[in-house]
Amino acid sequence: MIPELGEFALWIALPIALWGSVLAFLGGKSSRGDLVLSGERSTYAVFFLIALASAGIITAFLQDRFEYAYVYNYSSRNLMTYFKVAGLWAGQDGSIIFWALNLALFSSIAVWVNRKKNRELMPYVNGILLAVISFFLVLGIFVTSPFEQLGFTPADGRGLNVQLQNYWMTIHPPTLYLGFTSFTVPFAFGMSALLTGRLDARWIQLTRKWVLTSWLFLALGIIFGMRWAYEELGWGGYWFWDPVENASLLPWLVATAFLHSVMIQENRGMLKVWNMGLVLLTYLMTIFATFLTRSGLIESVHSFAQNITIAWIFLGFMGLVGGVGLILILWRLPLLQSERQFESLVSREAAFLLNNLVLLGIAFAVIWGMMFPLITEGFAEFRVAIGAPFFNRVNIPIGLALLALMGIGPVIAWRKASVRNLQRNFVLPLGVGVGIGAILFAMGVRHAYALLTFAIGTFVLAIIAIEFVKGTRARARIEEEGMGTAFVHLVRRNRQRWGGYIVHVGVVVMFMGFAGTAYDEEVTQNLAPGETLTIASAMGHEYALVYQGLSTHRAPNMDQIVALFSVSRDGRDLGSMTSEIQLVRAPPQRTTQVGIEHFLLEDLYVIVAEVSENAASLFDLNDAALQRATFRVLVNPLVPWIWYGGLILVVGTLIALWPGAGVPTRRIAPAPVPAAVG
Repeated sequence: MIPELGEFALWIALPIALWGSVLAFLGGKSSRGDLVLSGERSTYAVFFLIALASAGIITAFLQDRFEYAYVYNYSSRNLMTYFKVAGLWAGQDGSIIFWALNLALFSSIAVWVNRKKNRELMPYVNGILLAVISFFLVLGIFVTSPFEQLGFTPADGRGLNVQLQNYWMTIHPPTLYLGFTSFTVPFAFGMSALLTGRLDARWIQLTRKWVLTSWLFLALGIIFGMRWAYEELGWGGYWFWDPVENASLLPWLVATAFLHSVMIQENRGMLKVWNMGLVLLTYLMTIFATFLTRSGLIESVHSFAQNITIAWIFLGFMGLVGGVGLILILWRLPLLQSERQFESLVSREAAFLLNNLVLLGIAFAVIWGMMFPLITEGFAEFRVAIGAPFFNRVNIPIGLALLALMGIGPVIAWRKASVRNLQRNFVLPLGVGVGIGAILFAMGVRHAYALLTFAIGTFVLAIIAIEFVKGTRARARIEEEGMGTAFVHLVRRNRQRWGGYIVHVGVVVMFMGFAGTAYDEEVTQNLAPGETLTIASAMGHEYALVYQGLSTHRAPNMDQIVALFSVSRDGRDLGSMTSEIQLVRAPPQRTTQVGIEHFLLEDLYVIVAEVSENAASLFDLNDAALQRATFRVLVNPLVPWIWYGGLILVVGTLIALWPGAGVPTRRIAPAPVPAAVG
């Protein structure tokens, strides 16, 4: 009953969304409060109806309603309950509704929060949000409906891709979706500012927390995806420059540029056109990521590709949004003129602009690497493969420049830095960075990029530490507080600034984690029970893994072949460790579950590379010959730092987002307001 009700709710939601959008625009144009209010109530109603439709999809999964094609393709009777709930976003059909659900939720929040303020912008904001929701509802109803029925009821479903049967699967995609969809709100505010001509910094201040929230969700989604790849895909790494991985990175890069460039507009009244372009580009990147996932043009374990039709629809939507946004920006160019000009290349605004160019440079390199194989295939009828070496060769040097700018940008003076300013802020951190680099070189670190990462990273950390110490001391002296109290009050007084510094610390720690890849160690060895594999790490430890043999386990949906090891490090017993091969029955697939032992500075990573081809006979444990297997063992230095850095990044962002957070900004006179659009 609930699935049928959900389908009905979806059909009702579409006309209400369309009608609400029209009412919102008409209300904004005519300043009629009744129309504006009707449009806002439509948003709440649409959210309720899409939530009902989503509940219908989840119920169909939980009740094993295999007459629905979507449930049949992505579930089975023995699938765990939480994977059935995750079925809502496991495939293309449900994920479109999930996107609409998130967008309707954020739209309702935006409308509710602003129900008594910012009334000059809200009708247009709401109209744009409902128009975008309508687009996804059209897709979910007419193009890729999760409620399409087969005409018969199969006894069981085809099952969920085994690589998606991981707990990160229940966390990683929703987090990314939250990031993609929540950025629609600042986009809508930006376009509304263009429509109404209210182009001072107000729309930026109103959307600051929305942008930060979206940015945080995107960052978390990317980090969760890295962790999923590290644990589930079984190749020993966490980032493969997979096209869908790249697609999730693009909006994050552009949003990061936007977060920095808006500070120039707020403080100096500059880069208004640039910021409007960035908010448009970030939103287009979220749609581009969705297009890539669903276009069928790329191959990825993340891809929902089914047919090319939806790719053309997304391309058309991107073209429409990009075209309209560009026309609006051109229309309002006279109101988007900068109030000041750059006075020096040695200034904070120049450093932030360079930061923007670097971020967009990385984004362009990623897009080029993804699209070049498709371009060559289109023109030369063959595909040129672009892999990780290209992305690393191009992006690592650019990334190091970005790392240095993270330290320089926040402390260099506005307008024009003096020699004294440069000496006061950079001499000591530069000395620390050079000193650490020299020490590491003396210790035998010869990998150039790794050495530079640690040197530049410590330079940035030294700058941030000095800023905290100086600020705390100054407050303790002025307010006559203890250092601990002064530190807390310092952060509370300007959470955006100090939260941003903590975010930078997290990013530096993550960069150092990435640099550890240069010193990965790997051993592949065929072992019989009782034999030992040893591997030395770059950190100076030696691991010994004594292979104890294989055991088997028959689970409801799979047979598991489990390898057991006794592990020691530098002669100290660490206990046992397992890695396994899973032979999934529905759908028939073979996958590997790696064994990982985490330490502060490195991971021990074990993969069952190969067992007897006659896997079924492995259940005869008395046959010693079948116990022989091949294993890949890796020691990955500093990988844990990536997760620690991600945690620090989250803490810093939450501090910046905490209610009451803010920074005194330059008071900017309201821009002249032209007549309403139309």
